[in-house]
Amino acid sequence: MKIKKFIKENSMTLLLGFLIFSFVLTLAVSICIDTDFFWHIKAGEYMSKHGVLTKDVFSWYMYGKSWMSHEWLFEIIIYNLNKLLGNSFYFIFPFVCISILELIFFNYNKSKYLKNVPFTLVWIVFSLIFVFFIQIRPHLVSYIFLALTIWFLYDLYKNEEDKKIYFLPLISIIWANVHGGSSNLGYIFCFIFLITGLFSFNFSKIEAKRINKKQIVKYLVAMILSMGAVCINVHGFKMFLYPYQNMGDTLMLSNIMEWFPTVLSDASHYPYFILVVFIFSKRKIQFIDFVLFGISLFLGLKSIRFWPFTYIIMNFVVFDYVGKRKIDKNTGLGILLLACSLVLFCINNFPKLSLSTDLLDDKVITILKDVKPKRLYNMYDYGGILIYNDIKVFVDGRADLYSKYNYKDYLDMTALKGDYPKLIDKYDFDYLLVSNKQQINTYLKYSDKHELIYENKDKGFTLYRTIEK
Repeated sequence: MKIKKFIKENSMTLLLGFLIFSFVLTLAVSICIDTDFFWHIKAGEYMSKHGVLTKDVFSWYMYGKSWMSHEWLFEIIIYNLNKLLGNSFYFIFPFVCISILELIFFNYNKSKYLKNVPFTLVWIVFSLIFVFFIQIRPHLVSYIFLALTIWFLYDLYKNEEDKKIYFLPLISIIWANVHGGSSNLGYIFCFIFLITGLFSFNFSKIEAKRINKKQIVKYLVAMILSMGAVCINVHGFKMFLYPYQNMGDTLMLSNIMEWFPTVLSDASHYPYFILVVFIFSKRKIQFIDFVLFGISLFLGLKSIRFWPFTYIIMNFVVFDYVGKRKIDKNTGLGILLLACSLVLFCINNFPKLSLSTDLLDDKVITILKDVKPKRLYNMYDYGGILIYNDIKVFVDGRADLYSKYNYKDYLDMTALKGDYPKLIDKYDFDYLLVSNKQQINTYLKYSDKHELIYENKDKGFTLYRTIEK
C-alpha cells in the first residue's frame, strides 16, 4: 500500500525521471567514437606500463620533445576500463557520465520541473542537441565537475550555512589530473560568484543581492584552496598555466574545428536561445544569473565546444524564470509516450559496440606496418588511428604539442600554400597518407617524385611513396 501511495503521489516526478532516463539512453547509444579516442587509449596503455608521459613517444618528428599529458589520469582509467569491459565500455562510459550529470540536474530541479511541465519537455527535447558532444573523451568528466561546481556555488549563495563548497578543492585536484585543460573553471566560477555577490542594486529588471561576510569568506577560501589544488598533479604549477597558454594559441584555435566560433546560420545551435525566457519572465533577474548567462552565451558563441557548458550552467538558472502552469490531465500520458518513443529508438539503434572508424581501412594499416615508414606524412585526423596501431605520426589530435613546431608547415603543405614543395622536401617524407579532399593529394597525384601505393575511393584516402633518387 505504501508503494502504491508513493507512486500515486509522485507519479509525475517518476514519469519525468523515466523520460530523463530515456533521454540519457538516447545520448549514450548515439555515441560517436572520434579519432582522438584512439590516441587517448594508447597513451593510457603506455602510461599504465611505463609511468606518466612528460615527453612525446608517438610522433617520429616530435619524439622526445616535452609534452604535458594534462589528461593522464583519464587515459589510464579508460585504458584499463576498456581492457576490463571490452567493447561494452564504449556504451557504458558515456551512459554512466551522462546519467550522473542528469542526476545532478534532477536533484537540483525536481520540484521546478513540475512547475511548468510543457517547458520542461521542450527543454529536454532541445537538449538532445547535446548528442553532438557525446564522445569518449575527458570532456564528459569535466561536464560532471562543472555541474557539481555550479551546484555547490549556488547552494551557498542561497544558504550561508551550506558547506558543500568545501568539496571544491577536492574536485579541483581530481579535475586537474583527469582533464587539466578545464580545471581552472572551479576557481574561476568561485571568483565570479564572489565578485557578483559584492553588489547590491535594483536596476530595471535586474536585481543584485549582496552576500554576507560569512558567504564572502567561504567563497574566498574555496577559491584560494581550489587554485592551490589545481597544482597538485604530476606536472605541478605548469598545469595551472596550461589552460591559459592553450587558449592563447591562435594557430590552434583558428584551425581546429571544435574551437571554431559559432555560425549563427547553423540550426544546431538555436535550441540554446530558448533562454529568451529571461525576457518574458515576470520575475526579477538576479544579477548572478544574468552574469552566468552572459558568460556562458559568450563562451558558446566564441567556440562551439563550449555550448555544453552553456547547457550545464543554464540548467541551474532557467527553471527559476519559467511561469507556473497547471498540469493537464493528459500531460502524464504525453510524457510516457515521448519516453517510450525514445526507448524504442534506442532499441532499434543500439550500437554495435565496436571500435571502428570510417576514415581508414585495415588494408592500409597492414601496408604501413609492413613498410615501417620512418617519416610518414599523415592527415591530422588519421593520427589517432595510426598511433593506436603503433605507427609513428607526423601530426595527430594533440595540437598543443605540434603548434609551436610543425603544425603551421603541415597546414601550408596540406593546402598547398607558400613554398609547399620546399616544405615537403624539408621533411623528406618516405610515405604520405592523405585525404582525397586535401589539396596536397592533387600535387602528389601528378608529382614525378611520388607514386601511388594504395587508394580507397569509398573512404577517400590515398597512400603515396616517395620515389628514391
